[in-house]
Amino acid sequence: MTYRYDSYCGLCCGACPVLKANEQGTLQETAQAWGEDPDDLVCHGCKTSVESVYCRTCDMKMCAESKKVDFCFQCPGYPCSALVAFQADECPHHSVIFENLRAIEEQGVESWLNQQKSRWECPECGTSFCWYDETCSQCGASLYNCQKEERDLK
Repeated sequence: MTYRYDSYCGLCCGACPVLKANEQGTLQETAQAWGEDPDDLVCHGCKTSVESVYCRTCDMKMCAESKKVDFCFQCPGYPCSALVAFQADECPHHSVIFENLRAIEEQGVESWLNQQKSRWECPECGTSFCWYDETCSQCGASLYNCQKEERDLK
């Protein structure tokens, strides 16, 4: 299976708990814990044809696809009010999208993906983790998750 970790809006799908559950073979357990239908959580990234229920109707995705851009910063209307509202909503993992889009534009997507791979690995043991994980599942180390990152961005 092929997974894709970049998104139109600048989120790193590689740190998404839904995509991780698909990669790690824990989709059934995740769906049960969340009270979701496992079929709704099948996902390989928002830029693939295998998307979770959370990504299928994403406004940013639909807009980018309609404008035939790979990233929101390529749109003449960037940054639009929808993207600004998305970044400022109640979800801490959305707070970094403008920083991520800037990095993708300046360094290229491959460089950014390499940085994100390191960003979402435990600094102690290298185990990958998700946006909201507070401690490493392998070694118990404290993690710099999206909630801490959002506080630092303010």
